[in-house]
Amino acid sequence: MTAANFKSGFVTIIGRPNVGKSTLMNRLIGQKIAITSNKPQTTRNRIQTVYTDMEKGQIVFLDTPGIHKAKNKLGEYMVNVAEKTLNEVDVILWLVEPSNFIGAGEQHIAEQLRKVNTPVILIINKVDTVKKEQVLEYIDTYRKIYDFAEIIPTSALRGENVDDVIDSIFKYLPYGPQFYDEDTITDQPERAICAEIIREKALHALNDEVPHGIAVAIDRMKERKSGDMIDIDATIVCERDSHKGIIIGKQGAMLKKIGTNARYEMERLLDTKVNLKLWVKVKKDWRDSDFLIKNFGYHEED
Repeated sequence: MTAANFKSGFVTIIGRPNVGKSTLMNRLIGQKIAITSNKPQTTRNRIQTVYTDMEKGQIVFLDTPGIHKAKNKLGEYMVNVAEKTLNEVDVILWLVEPSNFIGAGEQHIAEQLRKVNTPVILIINKVDTVKKEQVLEYIDTYRKIYDFAEIIPTSALRGENVDDVIDSIFKYLPYGPQFYDEDTITDQPERAICAEIIREKALHALNDEVPHGIAVAIDRMKERKSGDMIDIDATIVCERDSHKGIIIGKQGAMLKKIGTNARYEMERLLDTKVNLKLWVKVKKDWRDSDFLIKNFGYHEED
């Protein structure tokens, strides 16, 4: 492969919360980096993952928080990150659900897109949930609201048409050098991924009210001298005393469940045994504190 034929560039995946952005990115990369759950606002930070094909080129994906109307400081931060990304990338993937109805959330995103010159590929996700003949109607509905470079129906969950997405992206990327080694999959440090794994397991295990108000801090991550075990101490931070009780659960059962599920996935990620200890702390209204938002790793680039 000559350098002259190699393409490389940045792609952002946008869409309203809960349309399957992280599921799609994990599917494109071929392994799990972004956390997924059926609760909105799962992704809080911009996660960079890297797809390399030595024949075609390299795609750096930015998985941004969902674009939505912000209700607090953390929400504002998330929306700013998502909207700022649109001008910095080579291709935008806009993920939507299959529908004839284009709601206010989608209209808001279309408005943001009209301000940029970046090619936009529309991905109609979750097509495995509707009849095939309906998909053509949905394509037609969306075609009327924006001039898309391409429209691709997919099912990220089942892997349908995911290869087409990769091929389409490469059409619009500039020629250029690799940004990362071919074996790099993410720029997120292991500590950050471990914190996200714990947060994902908490999102899965807890009821609707608590998860939005949790953050996870990794206090210690150290490999033992023997080299066969990593000790990880982490704190789940919540906003209320009542939440703390729910997260710990009856006789510690909920916290144990979160810990067991997180440890299993960390061991796969780190390829070694993990000794995980979890604590729960209350920091009231941390989502409205600039200091605490930064403290938990949500940094807005200058």
